[in-house]
Amino acid sequence: MRDLILRFLGVFKLLLPALFPSWRFFDVIGPSPRVEYCLLKTPHDETADWHECRPRPARLSFRDRLISFFWNAAWNETLFYANCAERLIQGQTEHCTRELRRRLRADILSGSAGEAASPFFRFRLVFVSRFEGAVRRDVAFVSPAVQTVDPADR
Repeated sequence: MRDLILRFLGVFKLLLPALFPSWRFFDVIGPSPRVEYCLLKTPHDETADWHECRPRPARLSFRDRLISFFWNAAWNETLFYANCAERLIQGQTEHCTRELRRRLRADILSGSAGEAASPFFRFRLVFVSRFEGAVRRDVAFVSPAVQTVDPADR
């Protein structure tokens, strides 16, 4: 019985870092990137009603948290958006802008963006950080107007 418990503890010690990873590999925790978009009637439309792409839910039930612990494809996609935003700012523009455009188009056309599709859209990267107790939002990039429907992206 004692051997069985020791084996179980050995396996548990191996699984623990996978279940609860260490965050010590970050040198510094920087501003958090957010992708926002606005829908436009024309490519030269200057009126911008910006919306956060894939906003975080205000509250998650215990059941949703438990399920997301094992399967959370939507959150993985949101992390990919953030990763593309960070790489875009670091200068890796072509691939990252293409991926952000393609995924935003899909969200807008599927209706998951929550609004009817317009002929054009624009996206921007906003970095959110805390500075002296206040939330600070810095716009780091604004894309040119992009067609909402593009057969090359399908």
